[in-house]
Amino acid sequence: MDTVTSLDGTTIAFDRSGDGPPLIVVTGALADRAAAAILAPLLDGSFTVVGYDRRGRGDSGDTPPYAVEREVEDLRALTDEVGEGFVFGHSSGGALALEAAIRRLPVRKVAVYEVPFIVDDSRPPIPADYVKHLRELVAAGRRGDAVEYFLTAAVGMPADAVRPMREMPMWAGMEALAHTIANDGEVMGDRMSGRPLQAEWAATITVPTLVMDGGASPPWAGNSMRQLASLLPDSEHQTLEGQDHGAAPEMVAPRLEAFFLG
Repeated sequence: MDTVTSLDGTTIAFDRSGDGPPLIVVTGALADRAAAAILAPLLDGSFTVVGYDRRGRGDSGDTPPYAVEREVEDLRALTDEVGEGFVFGHSSGGALALEAAIRRLPVRKVAVYEVPFIVDDSRPPIPADYVKHLRELVAAGRRGDAVEYFLTAAVGMPADAVRPMREMPMWAGMEALAHTIANDGEVMGDRMSGRPLQAEWAATITVPTLVMDGGASPPWAGNSMRQLASLLPDSEHQTLEGQDHGAAPEMVAPRLEAFFLG
């Protein structure tokens, strides 16, 4: 494990493996750098793969108050350390990867997989007070309830399917990261409202971008990724057949390698 210090003094922990241009992996909600470590062995023959704990997670620090800009500064600290390269973001981590491009971080290309934008009426939008309610639940010590609220209101799982998960071993790990779920909500901004993405916003993302979704995911996921790709100035859209939101690493890695090195 290595560390860098972000602009506000927060320590950001990261792992790197392999040899080649840097590829930073940005994880989504309820994930830390262990998720990036699953991809690393499939890519570190071509890249220096960098997986990091976003602030508030794992071995990284957490300096309040939270702001999306602080997370962009964390990415800038990483690019300053490992050099200019590529960024891949999964789920809400993809929204953060796009923010890095908007704010002109030294990134050659960006790839995202199923950023959970809600752009039409193919599923309900998240509640208007979603982020506020998450922070209230965590402040009240109801971390498990915050995880359940995320899984039902944002992921869209039925409540009856979520309740038994509280007895599973993985639940404790999700509760440990519950305080960061609202951060992902802030990264997503107002783009889970059921309204189309703004063309003016997408036009600011000028780096070449690979936009991916899974063929086995719900229709709303593919709808949003196709719309995103149609609005970006320089994009490529791919659907990974048979995959859902948790796409198999062996399906994702070859797409990343071909796009980034092509």
